[in-house]
Amino acid sequence: MEIGIGLDPTLGLSFAEHREVAHEAVRLGYASMWTPAGLGIDAFQVCARWSLTSAEVVEGGLWTGISVVPVPYWTAPLLAATAGTLGILSGGRFILGIGSGPIHDNDQRRRFGLPAWPAIGMMRDYLIATRGLLAGEAVEHSGPAVTLHGARIGIKPPPVPVYLGALGPQMVRLAGRESDGVLLNWCTPDQIAWSRQVLAEGARAAGKDPGAVRVVEYIRVCVDEDEDRARRAYTRAMMGYALARPGADKRLSYRGHFARMGFDEALTELEERRDRGAGQDELVEAFPRDLLRRVGYYGPATGAAAAFRQLAEGLDVAIVRVVGTRPGLESALTTMRACRPELTGR
Repeated sequence: MEIGIGLDPTLGLSFAEHREVAHEAVRLGYASMWTPAGLGIDAFQVCARWSLTSAEVVEGGLWTGISVVPVPYWTAPLLAATAGTLGILSGGRFILGIGSGPIHDNDQRRRFGLPAWPAIGMMRDYLIATRGLLAGEAVEHSGPAVTLHGARIGIKPPPVPVYLGALGPQMVRLAGRESDGVLLNWCTPDQIAWSRQVLAEGARAAGKDPGAVRVVEYIRVCVDEDEDRARRAYTRAMMGYALARPGADKRLSYRGHFARMGFDEALTELEERRDRGAGQDELVEAFPRDLLRRVGYYGPATGAAAAFRQLAEGLDVAIVRVVGTRPGLESALTTMRACRPELTGR
């Protein structure tokens, strides 16, 4: 199992600080560095900085990856050209992760003028088109989200693996059929094992070796000697995923994912409390500790590595996703050191 480090914009790192964490990631033995993409600081630029600055410490630099790019904001050719450019810059050490983003969210679709594409069909389109373009093919494809007639990009990068962010059975099977890897999130070890089985079904249906499709996951870790402070920061990081917005379909997206893991009753109680007027602080205190501990870790540095190893069971790449109790470099470095690969790898 490889150990990666995941850093997101909530840490508020400057580009100079990104250089420092890349150097530290090499020194600590991490195999890769990952970040999510959104409509803020550009994730491709962050990965480029990590690649170049880690190469100052180790030949070729570390692998970097984006988990995930929300594809509704991108065209397939532009996405492939951008990922291919980073593939060239990194010497073939870049992984593109893609996901369905806000396609389930009526408000977000209206805000950004996005069509109501079916998520599975949309992701199949992007996987087929983006992988074909990155391979240098003239892509001929017609689907609900992507239609191309002989389209190419103007570069031929080294191989750029394309991974799919997936939670539910249909999306995980699609990852097995059409992608190079699956990107999980907020999973118990039992859910990882289930995902592997479903992934294998998809791979075998496509005539692929299931072992060739890598299983990767962000595992959130919030390290602070004040356990209550760590718990509150970690819970705030989880709530936006676990709780459904009022009126949203609870069978979809992350809310459906948490329900499949057996958390529906607890989350329904929290949602009802919120809808009666409870504020965020009250919800944070009411969040079940058992739920929190089953998908991530919060607390002192001394307990982080053992918890991470248990949560990472069954993964090919386990990513320490830093949750800071406060913005800045120190939260990142503290967590990176507490979960360094010599303590968490197998």
